[in-house]
Amino acid sequence: MIAPNRDIKKIIIGFQKNEITEYFIYRALLAMMRNEHNRDVLRRISEEEMRHYHIWHKYSGKKIRPDNLKRWFYIIISLLFGVSFCIKLMEKGESNAQAAYGRISDAVPEAGEIKKQEEEHEARLIDMIEEEKLEYMGSVVLGLNDALVEFTGALAGFTFALQDSRLIGMVGLIMGFSASLSMAASEYLSTKTESTDKNPLKASFYTGVTYLLTVIVLVFPYFILGDYGLSLFLMIALAVALIFMFTFYYSVVRDIPFGERFTEMLGISMGVAALSFVIGIIVKKVLQIDI
Repeated sequence: MIAPNRDIKKIIIGFQKNEITEYFIYRALLAMMRNEHNRDVLRRISEEEMRHYHIWHKYSGKKIRPDNLKRWFYIIISLLFGVSFCIKLMEKGESNAQAAYGRISDAVPEAGEIKKQEEEHEARLIDMIEEEKLEYMGSVVLGLNDALVEFTGALAGFTFALQDSRLIGMVGLIMGFSASLSMAASEYLSTKTESTDKNPLKASFYTGVTYLLTVIVLVFPYFILGDYGLSLFLMIALAVALIFMFTFYYSVVRDIPFGERFTEMLGISMGVAALSFVIGIIVKKVLQIDI
């Protein structure tokens, strides 16, 4: 073992601070959790973080306080988006630190074992967490995808055909309510016929509510702006923002590449919107309807 120099000691203290911060984050998540299985998983991860903290403490010789800003940030994230998203986002944030383990392995022989536990043991524990949001993720995806594809297209078509912001918003909202009920009913029947542990009512609820909320976001510009062209532009911007946020969430909790899925979803939604806008122009010209 080589005595750590100033640079190595700085890295060790950084790791130590991260471990104690994550320990307190996991303990806070544990306190909020009712599911006993999840509580056990979080307890085991927090204990692992504390063990790592004590190893780093042996080499730094310093007691380190947690990063309270980071601590509260992830607690708020867990309340908004769920425990699984919070933990996986937190673990992804550590990926840049992996290279530092190699630099300190001579000074800290246990560094390799800590790295292995971070990558394997804790990853397996995290995947054991049971969360309803993830169980019904397929229903949420169905509601969001259908609403984005159908309503970016429908609203783009209505925009040129009707050329009246409030009228477009009203028609879109009526269609949205009807379509969300239809989607919820379809998801209920589909889930009921599948060999799955999912509750059909919950699946239909997640699909219908996600669809309706997406529709409300998309039609919102048409009720607050008088210019239908500007409303269309803002609607498309909101659609892109929804696609970005959901794709990022999905890529984190499912450990899949963000860029490819975002590009695919964006291309489909915007392609349908462009085609529908053209159809709106054609229909208005052919039928010679002037509103």
